[in-house]
Amino acid sequence: MIRKSILLFGFLCLAGCATTTPVGVSGSGATLKARQIQTRQYDTLDKALTMRSVVATLQDLGFTIDEAEAELGTITATRYHEYTMRMTVTVVQRGDERVSVRANSRIGENPVTDAATYQDFFVTLDKAMFLTLHGVD
Repeated sequence: MIRKSILLFGFLCLAGCATTTPVGVSGSGATLKARQIQTRQYDTLDKALTMRSVVATLQDLGFTIDEAEAELGTITATRYHEYTMRMTVTVVQRGDERVSVRANSRIGENPVTDAATYQDFFVTLDKAMFLTLHGVD
């Protein structure tokens, strides 16, 4: 009898952990859309060269590098202008010749959702990566 009670209790606990909605999925699709705006895939550079290009891009855009963690692939920078914008860029190696770059910006505690901000970053990064790839400093 005790064994059955323990077994029933275990099943009830496991059932309480079940979810019907996948974790991280938003009903509106806003999260997926934001990720698409904030992320680019590159086929030509490795992680180290890409991180170097990200640092150069952030500096070209007027950011001060706060922290760069090569092993984690993260770079955090701040730009002080009329307002303070903080940007974190994550670089992830995807296979042998593919790199994913994701930028995430905040002004104060508010996330930047304006696509033009990320487009400007990636246009400048594309140029920096081209120059790095071809050995132009």
